[in-house]
Amino acid sequence: MQTKYLRFPEALAVAMALACLLVLALHPVGAQRHSGTDTYAITNARIVTVSGPVIEQGTVIIRDGLIAAVGAGITPPPDARIIDGTGLTVYPGIIDASSTLGIPRPSPSPTAGGGGGGGGGFAALFGQNAPSATSPNSTQLPGMQPEILASDIIRPGGTEIEAARNAGITTAQTAPRGNVFLGQSAVINLAGDTPQQMIVRSPVALYIGLAPIGGGQYPGSLMGVFSSVKQALLDARRYREANEIYERNPRGLKRPGQDKSLAALLPVLAGRMPVAMQAEREREVDRALDLAREFNIKLIINGGLEADHVAARLKAMNVPVLLSLNFPKRTAAASPEAEPETLRVLRERVEAPKTAGRLAAAGVRFAFQSGGMTSITDYLTNAAKAVEGGLSHDDAVRALTLGPAEILGVASQLGSIEVGKIANLTITRGDILDRTRRITNVFIDGRPVELRPAATERGAGRPAAPPTPTPEPNDY
Repeated sequence: MQTKYLRFPEALAVAMALACLLVLALHPVGAQRHSGTDTYAITNARIVTVSGPVIEQGTVIIRDGLIAAVGAGITPPPDARIIDGTGLTVYPGIIDASSTLGIPRPSPSPTAGGGGGGGGGFAALFGQNAPSATSPNSTQLPGMQPEILASDIIRPGGTEIEAARNAGITTAQTAPRGNVFLGQSAVINLAGDTPQQMIVRSPVALYIGLAPIGGGQYPGSLMGVFSSVKQALLDARRYREANEIYERNPRGLKRPGQDKSLAALLPVLAGRMPVAMQAEREREVDRALDLAREFNIKLIINGGLEADHVAARLKAMNVPVLLSLNFPKRTAAASPEAEPETLRVLRERVEAPKTAGRLAAAGVRFAFQSGGMTSITDYLTNAAKAVEGGLSHDDAVRALTLGPAEILGVASQLGSIEVGKIANLTITRGDILDRTRRITNVFIDGRPVELRPAATERGAGRPAAPPTPTPEPNDY
């Protein structure tokens, strides 16, 4: 039988056809990162851009996760899914400037809570401040390890993230839990199937807390905490000098020992990474400012219950505040048998909502954060109380959006409704600071997020947020 050979043009055509079939098999037609449309048009809505004037009736175009257009008189593109925004107000996505969202809770120690008298493990050593993670081969105790990265331990989903989205929050700065050196924070979007999809920026700041380690371990007091932080910075300074000398001319010199905990402090000493230090009382804020001045570090006050008492100093040193909205409140219903509340507690309940207005009047930069509140539905409610306490409405909206974005170094991506920024949007019926407002829609990374009641988190020891009202029907 005579063998028939293909001529070169025919063989080339067959080879090209086979290659095309292989490509189609590996990458099916229509396969995209996201299923469905990536283009949306929110029309006829009131748009609070924050960075510019309010647009009373306009359109926001979202394409491929970004804001493609915003303004009045914009015609939606033909491939856009239309959302009628009549009667709705579109805000930049709300930002929680300091949280532990996405950070798993520490697992209880096998010995904690067991029989016998003493307990043990993290429960005995750390009490309520067990670190979120520990660093292998560290020279420091757990809770004293600045090298811990939030980005390494973030986990997507969960009831806390879901409750935050129901409350209109799209983005958060999240940090590990711990005692003194908690670790390095990250700014995350509250949607995504993987940590990589959630992270907007990492690392952002080194978090320092004021919780003594206890259990007979140093530091065991507030004074000890400040002393240990100061000593660590001094050690890091000497560590940097020793390594610089060795790098210039190693011959004849003993190699410096490597210490990743001290190495993690070098960006702080160089001014490349700010320190977010927990400080509520006037004395704590003053001590934090003294530390920042001594080591010439960039400082952010985290908490700031009495930050207004030192507002002039904060302004002079250009130190911003991540101001907690977890206002003091009565923990139980009043009863004739209950001990009367102290004058200090009563004063704090009255004064806390006024702090934001006083900081604004003094020209101190600040942003709102949740402060570990047990019900995230209080977030916008307490922001409204700050307005009642003397803060202007516009400054309150800014402290929920562009203010935190600027302090956290992500203002080029988030915080306002501008072309080219990430399409994180919080949409309400009614003003966002009105008690009758309703969160109707939330967009994160340009995708609509389903709003639904969050179930109680197992083991969290606190009730879930109250159910969010069912959004009104829309086109998607």
